[in-house]
Amino acid sequence: MARVNKGIEIARGKTKILYEYPDKPDQLVVAQTDQISAGDGARRNVIAGKGRLAAQTTARVFRLLNLCGLPTHYLNGGEDDDDNEMVVRRCNMIPLEVVTRGVAAGSFVKRNPNVQRGVLLVPRVTEFFVKDDANHDPMISPDEIVSRGIAAPHEIAAMTELSRLTFDILTHAWRRRDVLLVDLKIEFGRLASGENQGQLVIADVIDNDSWRIWPQGREDLMLDKQMYRNLQNVDDDALGRVKLAYEKVADLVGSFPVMRPGMVAVIADSSAQIERTNEIVSAVGQLGLPTVRHVASPATTPGYVLQLVGQLEATFARLLFVAVGENDLLRAMLDAASSSPVFDGRRPSSELTMQCAKLLGLEDTVLYGRTLLMQANARSTVVHADASLQHQGTISQGAALG
Repeated sequence: MARVNKGIEIARGKTKILYEYPDKPDQLVVAQTDQISAGDGARRNVIAGKGRLAAQTTARVFRLLNLCGLPTHYLNGGEDDDDNEMVVRRCNMIPLEVVTRGVAAGSFVKRNPNVQRGVLLVPRVTEFFVKDDANHDPMISPDEIVSRGIAAPHEIAAMTELSRLTFDILTHAWRRRDVLLVDLKIEFGRLASGENQGQLVIADVIDNDSWRIWPQGREDLMLDKQMYRNLQNVDDDALGRVKLAYEKVADLVGSFPVMRPGMVAVIADSSAQIERTNEIVSAVGQLGLPTVRHVASPATTPGYVLQLVGQLEATFARLLFVAVGENDLLRAMLDAASSSPVFDGRRPSSELTMQCAKLLGLEDTVLYGRTLLMQANARSTVVHADASLQHQGTISQGAALG
């Protein structure tokens, strides 16, 4: 992204500055600074180049979340020679920090002394904190959030779900690099105007100040802001070590949004199965999975079936087969001839899609995130259906009593 012709400054935080975007009232420009702070600003230093690294990390994380289908305010920028700036949709920020914890550490251990530091938290723990530096960002309950008019119950539920999805997606990305994501802090806003005005989106920044990450699961190898918090002597050498960690993190995060190529080969055993084949291709394609389609019969063209297996396996490093037929002959032949997984095309398209996504998502964080979102949407559909049914039941009872 080329450097933006910024408008006036409208807000300034500890580590970033917000500017108007001329002629685009629905958007803002976020510029990261070289400031680093701890203890609600009690300790402050400047690390030359930190703003560049923070902008890169934030842009790459948000780009990953966008690819997975999560709602964020991020549009573009942050990764190029653009003054550490990224363009975002204007939001009315909710004054909360939402923290998801997968491992016991930090303030959680202080507040729960019976929990051993470093133990895995199952299920994950989600906590809310009011953004209030003067009072050290106090913890707040969902009931109090509602009573103070900060957010509605449905927004609290959405923030909890989105924060956990974000945590799980980033956990997957870090795990592929032998790094343990311990906890994660994110913020939310409501789109201020334009399309989808009022929609809840993940906003602010997600950079190396937003999480705890332990390579090899070892706290002594940490690469995050806790390094800075733990410094006994803040000198140039110490700050240099912190910068090196931030550089390493930005480089690692750079590979997060990259999808690994995979292919789903949908094979029909006759022309009568073409319509069913197209249904499967359409369902699988909704997750962004590429497909190829062929017709090959184990009864009349067995040699072609074997030829297809050889050609496809030589072409695609990550390959899945879906055998579409009235019986099991094609699936059995593909299974015997191929070293790749083979699925039965007679199963429901949604089930086939999920099976393909889960397998290819093992090494692909974007696809893994899309799978998580699909599952979350399915759960939401069930919950809403039940709520509607209960509401109808209440109305019916009221009518009967009347």
